[in-house]
Amino acid sequence: MTFHVLTLFPEMIREFCAHSIIGRAVKSEIVDIKPLNIRDFAVNKHGQVDDAPYGGGAGMVMMAQPIFDAYTSIAVQKNTPVIYLSPQGRILTQNRAKALSKEKEIILICGHYEGLDERVIEEIVTEEVSIGDYILTGGEPAACVLIDTVSRLIPGVLGKEESHQNESFSTNLLEYPHYTRPPVFRGREVPEVLLSGHHANIEKWRHEESLKRTKSKRPDIL
Repeated sequence: MTFHVLTLFPEMIREFCAHSIIGRAVKSEIVDIKPLNIRDFAVNKHGQVDDAPYGGGAGMVMMAQPIFDAYTSIAVQKNTPVIYLSPQGRILTQNRAKALSKEKEIILICGHYEGLDERVIEEIVTEEVSIGDYILTGGEPAACVLIDTVSRLIPGVLGKEESHQNESFSTNLLEYPHYTRPPVFRGREVPEVLLSGHHANIEKWRHEESLKRTKSKRPDIL
């Protein structure tokens, strides 16, 4: 999959995508991350990409022309998703990430200041996505979250495909507790069933713990 990221800070995207699982996926050419600097498409010598809002008010608004020109510089198919990271968007969920992981290319637009000129949203954006009900300084952190959660669902990105099949939200249950060595830490012991080697009992315990944890922490997703 290729992620095209329209941004004022391409170095933020590059730095994030150079490490850990996403970094390995990029090196293996399973995932391609292509940040595109919106400022490169400004039409004046000062590289201006924002202006005061019509009607007055605080803050600045990102201009439509540089964003639109950056978008049209990318040779993608007509039905490629164009996602604007916005607090007004639909909340990103695991199910939406699964659907996006089937795409060949995705275009992400990172806003700043008071957001984008509405006309560029009307012209090219196919979907607005939010990662939560809070405000960020810019869309780059949200774009990195989306890249991460979608990329790890692409075959070959994780070491084992089953690594994500039982994770939280994959089955509408939170994931069960995990333990590793030592068997006793500060008087707290690993549950005996996990040391038994009885796989059926271990699976039963894990399912019961997932149910218990979901009822306690996130009953809304049951």
